[in-house]
Amino acid sequence: MTTLAYVRVSTEDQSTEAQRHTISQLHNVEHWYADEATSGATKALQRPGFAELFKFARKGDTLIVSAIDRLGRDTIDVLETVEALKAKGVAVVSMREGFDLSSPIGKAMLTMLAAVAELERSNIKARQMAGIARAREQGQKLGAPKKIDDQAVAAWRTANQATIQETATEFGISIAAVKRACAKKSLHVVEGE
Repeated sequence: MTTLAYVRVSTEDQSTEAQRHTISQLHNVEHWYADEATSGATKALQRPGFAELFKFARKGDTLIVSAIDRLGRDTIDVLETVEALKAKGVAVVSMREGFDLSSPIGKAMLTMLAAVAELERSNIKARQMAGIARAREQGQKLGAPKKIDDQAVAAWRTANQATIQETATEFGISIAAVKRACAKKSLHVVEGE
């Protein structure tokens, strides 16, 4: 019977150290597995660290996670992950929520917590979309600032009687960007010119 631990962070500027510290305070972990800069939206078995853990885990082992959201964000994926571990005879303990996810009560709590987390993500997305719609209504430009000066590209091409390819090379931009810049200035752009 081995105690395993899994830690995960979503971005490169985050660290798994806080999760490791929390787990090691209460559990004597024999094998640590980690996925760094890995989104919880990526299915657990598609993450290299978790896939390695799953391959190693044996009947009677216990997997410790600092929180349920370390296993995944999607309700179905989290439940499938716990079921797959349970089928191998591996118990899953989530420290933040304070329960053994392999027990019937733990599984019920897992389903409820994962559903709440998924609802919150949907709410965040809805608020984000509403903010984008409001910004558009107010005439705000969205996205990164434009890096290509369309007028300069079109003027250079005309002045130098250059082809689309030559213009793209001169400005270090794509052929499509040259075509858009020239089309905006009502210049006649012929394919392959």
